[in-house]
Amino acid sequence: MADQHSTLQKDFYRESGKWLSTFEIWAKCINPNLHFLYVLRKSQKYKHTPFLKIVWKFILRHYQIKYGFQIYPETEIGEGFYLGHWGSLVINPNAKIGKNCNIAQGVTIGQQNRGKNTGFPKIGDEVWIGTNAVIVGGITVGNNVLIAPNSYINFDVPGNSIVMGNPGKIYESENATEGYINNKI
Repeated sequence: MADQHSTLQKDFYRESGKWLSTFEIWAKCINPNLHFLYVLRKSQKYKHTPFLKIVWKFILRHYQIKYGFQIYPETEIGEGFYLGHWGSLVINPNAKIGKNCNIAQGVTIGQQNRGKNTGFPKIGDEVWIGTNAVIVGGITVGNNVLIAPNSYINFDVPGNSIVMGNPGKIYESENATEGYINNKI
């Protein structure tokens, strides 16, 4: 059986724990995080339709500047994406983010241009990224990982772990994101 809910509905479900109608989604767009997420998902949906691609990219650019989110339609982001707070967030267009991920304000997920980790991060499912964390380079972050606020990560992180500090230190934890990621899809 095909999934009856759109990616946008799944993103909004993460915030409220309820499946929302189109009208209810529009009403929730008073929240800057959800408003930006709505515009981002629309620009992703229409990125292969010439005219609508231009329209939605223009609208997205306006809200990138207004809300301080630097996330692009090219970025692969799984369903159930949750932005904890609005403002000052940078995600490289080549980064990959899994399902049920939470990202707080001040986070940078970026490219590394030199050294052994040249490239872009790949972030697994059910990853919670705290305020002002920096994740850079051609690294992989596994599933069920909690990245503490102000952590710096430029190395692979195995699943089922917590990362803290600058430089980051890994602690194994089977329930790393328990209680942090609500309303999973």
